Amino acid sequence: MCGIAGIMTSDGTPPDPALLHRMQAALAHRGPDGAGMLVRGDVGLVHLRLAIIDLETGDQPLFAPGGTALIANGEIYNDPDLRQRMSGAPFRTRSDCEPAVFLAEQEGEGFADRLRGMYAIAAHDPRTGRLLLARDPFGIKPLYYSSSDDLFAFASEPQALLAAGFGARAVAPRRMAELLQLKFTTGAETIFPGIFRVLPGETLAVERGAIVARRRRAALPEGEPRRDAAVDDLGRVLLDSVTAHLRSDVPYGLFLSGGIDSSALLALMRRATGSRIHALTVGWEGGGEADESFEAERLARIAGADCERLTMTARDFWSLAPRIAAAIDDPTADAAVLPSWMLGRAARASGLKVTLCGEGADELLGGYSRYRKRRAPWRWLTRRPRSKGVFGDPAALSGWRDGLAKAECAAPPGRSALQQAQAVDIAEWLPNDLLTKLDRTLMVHGVEGRTPFLDPLVADYAFRLPDHAKAGARFGKRLLRTWLAGAFPEAGAWARKQGFKPPVGAWIAARGEELGGLVATHPALAGLLPETAVRAAFANAAASAQPAWSLLFACLWHGHHVLGLPADGAVDEVLRTAPRA
Repeated sequence: MCGIAGIMTSDGTPPDPALLHRMQAALAHRGPDGAGMLVRGDVGLVHLRLAIIDLETGDQPLFAPGGTALIANGEIYNDPDLRQRMSGAPFRTRSDCEPAVFLAEQEGEGFADRLRGMYAIAAHDPRTGRLLLARDPFGIKPLYYSSSDDLFAFASEPQALLAAGFGARAVAPRRMAELLQLKFTTGAETIFPGIFRVLPGETLAVERGAIVARRRRAALPEGEPRRDAAVDDLGRVLLDSVTAHLRSDVPYGLFLSGGIDSSALLALMRRATGSRIHALTVGWEGGGEADESFEAERLARIAGADCERLTMTARDFWSLAPRIAAAIDDPTADAAVLPSWMLGRAARASGLKVTLCGEGADELLGGYSRYRKRRAPWRWLTRRPRSKGVFGDPAALSGWRDGLAKAECAAPPGRSALQQAQAVDIAEWLPNDLLTKLDRTLMVHGVEGRTPFLDPLVADYAFRLPDHAKAGARFGKRLLRTWLAGAFPEAGAWARKQGFKPPVGAWIAARGEELGGLVATHPALAGLLPETAVRAAFANAAASAQPAWSLLFACLWHGHHVLGLPADGAVDEVLRTAPRA
């Protein structure tokens, strides 16, 4: 797991080394174990390394015999299989990414179709003059780009592009509306004008600083739901994925929430390794109904795992929220960024560089209540998913649902209504909220998060399960729950889902009047919402946390990433500096 960046010029001149060094410095947190840079012809490539596999010879760029150079952020889980199939290739390292450079040289734009893993890759072939950028089908690993008449630049994070002067430290109004209403932004355009996402599964071909070709690898299989669902088959597929995701030359652990997904991973890791597992969990000061950390500790004891429990307090919230917002340069107003950041810090302090996480289980196996509502007869009686924003539908936030509507229209025929809802989430919510949150909150500490549920083999099986195996009248993830009930009965497979929600509403409400005044006059919200509506959100924070948190996060994020203010200091101190900036 690493950070990558690079530049290709339009006129064939070498890229400015100063710009490459600026991007390298901005990504330093992603690669504390080494740095590499290659400048040749019209291309410059930058790599920051977090060493996970092949600690001794895995430095990048990697090279193929014809001179193709590759830098990558990610893990290729079918590396052993690829090496076996390419037995005649003159491999020089044990890096899991080395087969990819041979594929890029031999197959060009289609090289990523043979990769099983999470990745953002850049490969340059000096023979053709082409630069290839590829991102994994689920968008687990991030990749961004910016282009002008003079050059094309790419990086693992928007803030690296901004540091080198690419894109604009400004806010596209419709994207801010999306952030406030949805908690994330959709599509290829980021919130920063001039900076774009390489879409999940997309491969771009760039020549002389211009994109000349695009292709897309689908994350999901086509076709109607199957009629059968076998518990043993699901267990076999999940065990295969977990085993692949445990490949590592460094210590690894598990984020254990106490819910269905991480409990399943605990059971699978125990089967795959037979060794003692290091788990981390987080709870809240004073506990509460959404605190499952004590349940996580109980399950860890039963499974013979070591479990470290963190407690997030109101004091942590007030002191850390600005720093956490600064880490989320592609913004998501999901309050789970707060405990996720703390888990990442604790993992690093415990000597863990890899953790397994449960992201993707809800989307592939049907965990959300909105999926249950997509089954007949409920779908005729309920609104489409996310038809109402966090703030209702004020005129000032118009256009906030345009990106979701576009994704809904892109669904291929033959899918059930439930599958269509899953597909929209997998195309937008998953990469632009959940996986962005996971990447930034862990990589800021130099920790790699792995997601065994988001695997091509799991997707091929799980997405085409019959609707009734995913969502019923009372429960989602029915097949996963059935498997867990047999594999780990102590886990309470049929318990109600609690979610991973810190009590931000209560913390904000304790200082609601003060915060409401500071946020209402913050430049991030100028012209978007009336001051009365902002103050009302903070006055009602205890009953409805998301509006107040969305507004607070947007202001903290804007202060750092747009106004350029430091993120050191408590929430109120950071907010007070913005109007003077």
